[in-house]
Amino acid sequence: MKEGIHPDYKASKVVCACGAVIETRSTRGDFHIEICSSCHPFFTGKQKILDTAGRIERFKNRYANSPKGEEKKVAPPPAPKPVKAAAKDENRATKRAKANAGKPKPAPKPEAEAPPAVETPEA
Repeated sequence: MKEGIHPDYKASKVVCACGAVIETRSTRGDFHIEICSSCHPFFTGKQKILDTAGRIERFKNRYANSPKGEEKKVAPPPAPKPVKAAAKDENRATKRAKANAGKPKPAPKPEAEAPPAVETPEA
């Protein structure tokens, strides 16, 4: 490692709002945090799942009443509707021409002047 270009890596204390102190090393020094692994609800097991729409209850109610051994009878799919006569194969240009029929054509854009051609001497 080159000397003089790296920051000091010194011992530091991380202090949580709950009072927990973690000793580590850092280039930043001592600092305070709002939440740590000893007070975070996920790690402490006190995490509550917010279910404002009642999704979990609806799921439990829907599947709690159905017997496990029986499968629900599935109704046969409805008969397909009769197919109309197949249209002619049209390409994209034909479809656009039909869609734009009767619409006024836009005014042509004025062409920009081309830069003068540079003549190269023939050798």
